[in-house]
Amino acid sequence: MKLNFIEKRLFRTRIKNEQVEGKEKWLGYLVGPAGALLLNAVLASYLNVYYTDVLKLTTVWGGMFLMIFPIVSKVIDAITNIIMGQIIDRTRTSQGKARPYLLISAPLLAITGILLFTVPKASTNVQVIWIMLSYNLFYSFAYTMYYMSHSLMVPLSTRNTIQRGSLSVFSNVSGVMITGIIVALIFPMVILPIIGANQSAWIGLMCIISILALPLTLIEYYFTRERITEERANEEIEVIPLSKQLKAVFCDREWIIFMSFFLIYTVGSLLKNVALVYYCNYVLGTYNDGITQTLVSAIGGIPMGIGIFAVWPLAKKFGKRNTTIAGFVFYAIGGALCVLFPRNMIMVLIGQFIKNIGGLPVAYVMLALFADVLDHIEWKYDFRCDGISTSIQTIIVTCSTGVVSGVFNFLLAKTGYVAPVFDEITKVTTGFAQPLACQNAITFSFVGFEVITAIASIILLCMFKAEKNVEKEQAEIKLRRQGE
Repeated sequence: MKLNFIEKRLFRTRIKNEQVEGKEKWLGYLVGPAGALLLNAVLASYLNVYYTDVLKLTTVWGGMFLMIFPIVSKVIDAITNIIMGQIIDRTRTSQGKARPYLLISAPLLAITGILLFTVPKASTNVQVIWIMLSYNLFYSFAYTMYYMSHSLMVPLSTRNTIQRGSLSVFSNVSGVMITGIIVALIFPMVILPIIGANQSAWIGLMCIISILALPLTLIEYYFTRERITEERANEEIEVIPLSKQLKAVFCDREWIIFMSFFLIYTVGSLLKNVALVYYCNYVLGTYNDGITQTLVSAIGGIPMGIGIFAVWPLAKKFGKRNTTIAGFVFYAIGGALCVLFPRNMIMVLIGQFIKNIGGLPVAYVMLALFADVLDHIEWKYDFRCDGISTSIQTIIVTCSTGVVSGVFNFLLAKTGYVAPVFDEITKVTTGFAQPLACQNAITFSFVGFEVITAIASIILLCMFKAEKNVEKEQAEIKLRRQGE
C-alpha cells in the first residue's frame, strides 16, 4: 500500500490547475522538449554529414548504401509508428495515455543517441551493420516513442482553443528557437570548424547532447497534463478497432487535406535541411568557413524570434488557416529570389529573410491546426483518433526523412561528390570544390524545391475548413459527455 502511494506520488504530474498556467507553458512546453528536439535537430542537420564526411560512406555499394539504407530504415520506422499509435490508444493510466511514454523514452533517447556516433573503426561491413542497428534503435524505437507522445501533448492538454494555441506557440518556440540557435548558429560558426571530420570529437560532442536529453525530457513529463484524457478517466472506453479508425480518418475531408499539406511541407523542409550544410560549404561559401552557414541561418532565423510575439495575435484576428496561407505567399517569393541568385550572398540572405517571415505561421500554429482536426474527428464519429493520426503524421515525417536522405545522397554520389579529408597528424580537415552538376543538385535541394511545396501548400490550405467550426463542434462534444 505504501509502495503504491509512493509510486503515485513519484510519477504524478506537477500540474494541478485545471487551466493552463505559466509553469506548464515554460517548463512543460518550452524547456522540457528542448533536449530531445535539440538532439533530433542536430541529427537532422549533421548525421548525414557524419556519414558522408567523417565515415566516408558515399561510395559504399557503389553509392547505393546511403540511398537504400535510410529508405529501408524508415519503412521499419513506419511500422513501429503504427504499433506505437495503437499502444497509446490502448493505454489507460492515471497520468494519461501518451505522457507515460515520455518518461520511458527519456533514458532510451540518451543511450541510442550515443550509439549512433560510436561507430567502431573496423571493416566497412562491421560499420554498416552498426549504423543500421543504431539508426533503427534511435529512430524506430526511442524517438518514435518520444515524438508521438510529445506530438499529442498540445491536442490532449485542453479544449480551450486560446490556451491550446498558446501551448502550440511555446512548443514550437522550443523546436524552432532553442534548437535553431544552437544548430543553425553555434554549430556552423564555432563547432564545425573545430571538429571538422574528426570522429573522436564528434563522439564526445554527441554524447553530451544525448545525455542532456534525459533530464529535460523528464521535465516535459512532470510539467504537462492530459486534461482531455482525464474527461473520460472513469468511463469504460470502448477500444476502437484499427480498421474503424483508419476508415474514419481516411474518409474525412479535413483530415486528408491537413495530412496532405503536412506531407508536402515536411518533404520540402527536410530536403532543405539535409542540403543546408552542403549548400553553404560548396555553393554559397567555402568548406566550414564558419560564417556562411551562420549568416544564412541567422538572417533566415531572425523572423522566428519576431514570431513569438506576432503570430498568435494575427492568428486570433485573421484565423490560423488564413494567416498560414498569407505566410506561404511570402515563403514562395523569398524562395524564388534565392533560386534566381543562388550564389549571391546578399540576395540569398534577403530571400531567406522573406521566406522565413512567411514560415512563421506554420512553425507556430501547426499543432493547433492538428488539434482542431482531431476534435473534428471526435465530433463526427464520437471517438478520438489521436494515436492513429499521430502514427500517420509521424510515418509521414519518418518515411519522408528516409526518402529525402536517400535521394539526396544518391544525387551526391551520381554527380561526383568529393568528401573532405581529415589529417590525423595535423588534425586539419580539408574540403574540396564540387563538380558543377553536384552544385546544381545541392542548390535545387536547398532553395528550389521549397518554392514548389509552398505553392502546393497554399492550394491545399485554401480548401481546409476545420478551424471554422471547431468551437461549435467542441460545444456539441461537451453536451454529449454531459448526457452520458
